[in-house]
Amino acid sequence: VERSLRVLDGAVVIMCGVGGVEAQTEGVVLQAKRYNVPLIAFINKLDRPGAGFSLVVRQMKERLDLNPLVLFLPCYEGDSLKGVIDLVEFRQIEWTDEDGIEYTTGAIDPERMEEARAAREVMMEALSDMDDAFMERYLLGEDVDVPLIKKVIRRATINNDLVPVFMGSALHNRGIQPLVDGVIDYLPSPLDVHSPVACDLETRQKCKVHAEPHGDLLAYVFKVYMDDGHRLVYLRIYSGTLYAGQEVYNPGRDKDERVARIFAMHAHHRQKLKSATAGDIVAVVGLKASVTGDTLGIKGSSLVLETMDISKPVISVAIEPKNSEAASRLERMIPRIMVEDPTLRVHEDMDTGQVILEGMGELHLEIAAERFRDAFGVEMNIGRPQVMYCSSIDKQASSEVVFDKVIGDTPHYGHLRVLVEPAKRGAGNIFNIETGVDEEVKRYILDGLEEGVLSDPAHGYEMVDIQARVADVFVESRTTGQGMKIATVMAFKDAVEKAGILRLEPVMEMEVHCPGDGLGDVVGDLNARKASVESVEIKGKYHHIRAHIPLSRAFGYSTQIRSLTKGRGSFSMKFFGFDRG
Repeated sequence: VERSLRVLDGAVVIMCGVGGVEAQTEGVVLQAKRYNVPLIAFINKLDRPGAGFSLVVRQMKERLDLNPLVLFLPCYEGDSLKGVIDLVEFRQIEWTDEDGIEYTTGAIDPERMEEARAAREVMMEALSDMDDAFMERYLLGEDVDVPLIKKVIRRATINNDLVPVFMGSALHNRGIQPLVDGVIDYLPSPLDVHSPVACDLETRQKCKVHAEPHGDLLAYVFKVYMDDGHRLVYLRIYSGTLYAGQEVYNPGRDKDERVARIFAMHAHHRQKLKSATAGDIVAVVGLKASVTGDTLGIKGSSLVLETMDISKPVISVAIEPKNSEAASRLERMIPRIMVEDPTLRVHEDMDTGQVILEGMGELHLEIAAERFRDAFGVEMNIGRPQVMYCSSIDKQASSEVVFDKVIGDTPHYGHLRVLVEPAKRGAGNIFNIETGVDEEVKRYILDGLEEGVLSDPAHGYEMVDIQARVADVFVESRTTGQGMKIATVMAFKDAVEKAGILRLEPVMEMEVHCPGDGLGDVVGDLNARKASVESVEIKGKYHHIRAHIPLSRAFGYSTQIRSLTKGRGSFSMKFFGFDRG
């Protein structure tokens, strides 16, 4: 959903006419609000017993904090949904066949006229609040024509002031034609939304990208999918025109690529295209190096669009193929799934020989494991989730080491002093050589420091947030590069032990959305999990909680939040940093 919303200009939110606004819908609407994506709503399943659109409209206000604008009323014949009343054009639409393809338009049934007029008055009053000229004409009793009504609805929708509400039954295609017309009439074109910003890799200058079909090509890769052996790369084209067989350039990777074929995707059905232009979302075959977040342009271009944040994995499980056939298939499929999802990592543990699957959370790993089983046919056993710890140091320390040893038949010598101290949390590792040495010796010393942080002497965890300074390097005639590298590793690890090794655990930034009546239970549960609540904001009927929580304490939270809020709460997590456990 996040990857899709990154490239969408507008969206249709489908809601159940029987079940009303469901918990998952709340989560998706919150994501759409975060990206400022204009919405229209479609209330579905109005042909089922117990359906009622007015309840859903009320829940849109109360639970989603939206401003719905009802444009249609349902028409029933007995228990059957026969059509809808169009409040904008003030007419009745009726479907005449079982498949919902043929329909007629005509006058509104006399027994529904009073209800239709009242609903239209509500719609017109809501639109009067959106436009002063519209309000003036409406209050003076002048006739307001349909094009003006649609113009005001469109502008209010694009500005996220209103959400037009359509209704029908998707199973029988009833209400679908007006919905498609509504997408055209009210959702934005690429010219109506804010232009994305691109950065020039050479000058670091930023510029807006305008949707010009005849401009230079600029496209964004937002998804990679392996389908029947083909590597489908999904693109949103922001500028220019892309042709089948065209050579393109990936400035972020300095790679030339060739687009073999272009498809418009309709679920799994592909429609072959000769070209695609600014505003289109297409899938292409032929790109071998481009991955999610990359920008494609013309040769010589150095413009890149803002990439997605790809966080470091913080949780892992061991996966074990059940037989040799599954093992060979797993080996072939690992590169595929890592290309599809850049936040997943798979590697072999050198100590145990186990295959380790790393990701961003429990649900993430469950879905990845299911994809290995169902899509790739890899039967395997899965171990319990393990938190990936790191380590750092507590205070300043130094160590001086002389390495003098014959390895094989070659003598190696190195002599230096390394000083280590804690860096600011989240700063990463910082290496400095404070004495003048030639470039070759410097390279060996830096290699030694890079190797030293790979595992601490106490637990074997990767070391982070350490500032290491090489204060003195004693170069003699018998000094060798390899000897200097080994001396660096030994001095670094000795200094780290003297400084005191701290175990750091991953801390997640959690955002929880819960109804007001469940706030106390949710905050109490977070406190019990040793979470640090940073803020609580009221957004309509919902509360938005920001907290920092140790990953080891977040296991099973998806089940717990649903239990505490009767299925209405939702949460998201992303990696925040490492801190003391």
